[in-house]
Amino acid sequence: MSHATKSATSGGPSLAGFMPDTEKLHRLSALLTLLLLIVGFSLASQAFFSVNNVLTILLQTSVIGLLGIGLTMVIITGGIDLSVGSVLALSGVATGMTIKAGLPVVPAMAFGVAVGAGCGVVNGLVVTRLRIPPFVATLGMMLMARGLALQLTGAAPISQLGESFGRLGNGALFRVVEMQANGFPKVIFPGIPYPAILLLIVALAAAYMLRRRQIGRHIYATGSNEEAARLSGVRVDETKLYAYAMSGALAGLAGNVLMSRLITAQPSEGVMYELDAIAAAVIGGASLSGGVGTISGTMIGAFIIGILRNGLNMAGVSAFIQQIVIGAVVIGAVWIDQMRNHR
Repeated sequence: MSHATKSATSGGPSLAGFMPDTEKLHRLSALLTLLLLIVGFSLASQAFFSVNNVLTILLQTSVIGLLGIGLTMVIITGGIDLSVGSVLALSGVATGMTIKAGLPVVPAMAFGVAVGAGCGVVNGLVVTRLRIPPFVATLGMMLMARGLALQLTGAAPISQLGESFGRLGNGALFRVVEMQANGFPKVIFPGIPYPAILLLIVALAAAYMLRRRQIGRHIYATGSNEEAARLSGVRVDETKLYAYAMSGALAGLAGNVLMSRLITAQPSEGVMYELDAIAAAVIGGASLSGGVGTISGTMIGAFIIGILRNGLNMAGVSAFIQQIVIGAVVIGAVWIDQMRNHR
């Protein structure tokens, strides 16, 4: 029986207590890569460290980070979720439609998150009850969620959702605005974007859950050795279902953040976002074989993806070349993971 499995039932040490040295090294190398990217792009462009650009990076990374946190839980169980980009779009559309129907913004956003969680539950049930491989199950959900979002809207964006809908995506804490003599506002301090604050809260809550709560230990135990975990009393199917539900709910939350930034519900948004989220988790040290991964590592991976895209944009690199670079980074991260598993 693995150490992780024992701790699942005995309330053993925290994740840091049994984290392999190779995993710590992987996360350290990811952090070093992040620092090198920051230094490199700062030297390449003086505008990289401007306040506006830093805020842009935070806003872009918040969506990837939220998706990545949910995917990390699924990947640790040994699964995968390819549907988060489409679920993001469907949840945003659900929020937009309920606001158009007259529901206030907060309950409407809660409904959007519930729709995402529902998609995650369906993924979990298909994986655990029908025994369909996660890749195929979530690929099916990816197609169905996208198709439903397009069908419900006629492939047209839902606009005129009101200023209050855009507050989550465009608001900021401690923002200071001064009215000028000409009657136009001047931003003195842009503040801390709400999406960045939301990402921090969700990341801390998810890290606490994985490190300190029983469900977190069960998630690690399931991914480390599913059969041993089952024999030790872990409800493996329920654990997987929880992970997929959380992934769907966080995709719904990310959908609210993204659509709020646009102040429009776009059924075509979120295409290929699942690949960025998977890349963030893998770059941060999550193993596609299961049993390994941390929220802090995923956050590092998300910022690597966000800063890489932002820096390449500022350097004038085309979006097509960016895809090639991100793809190469993902392949490299998975190769390092395979080498780690062999060792």
